[in-house]
Amino acid sequence: MSAPAFDPAAEGWAPRAPIGFSGLTGPLWSRPEGDGWAYGILADSRHVNGHGIVHGGMLMTLLDNAMGVTVWHAGGLRPVVTMQLNTHFLASAHPGEFLEARGEIIRVANSVIFVRGMITVGERKVAAGDGVWKVLAAKPGAPKREGDPA
Repeated sequence: MSAPAFDPAAEGWAPRAPIGFSGLTGPLWSRPEGDGWAYGILADSRHVNGHGIVHGGMLMTLLDNAMGVTVWHAGGLRPVVTMQLNTHFLASAHPGEFLEARGEIIRVANSVIFVRGMITVGERKVAAGDGVWKVLAAKPGAPKREGDPA
């Protein structure tokens, strides 16, 4: 008998509204944690490579989202863009698993912010990343959603 499917909503996660590229890879889930947000995705057959494991590009997308929202908060909720993202693949992830991603600020230097992130499945570390984000000038009148980096 297999274990019941993970239900993100039952664990306090809320689905993000699908916008642009994230509409193709999601649904993306989020929940507030401490001063920031955690992002997650329930892996399915759309996310796998030819080996049947979650594609590295999907892992990088999840890291970019989680690290980006962390930078967005540190940058005063102004728009941010990824300048550099280094990724280290540590273990495989599989369809049916819930992947959680979190970011941590390393350094804020004027309009550039250094951040690192981690993707886990339970206690298993799946991918780690570090990167540099640029904080842009705020767009007047741009709508903001809670937990949304854009």
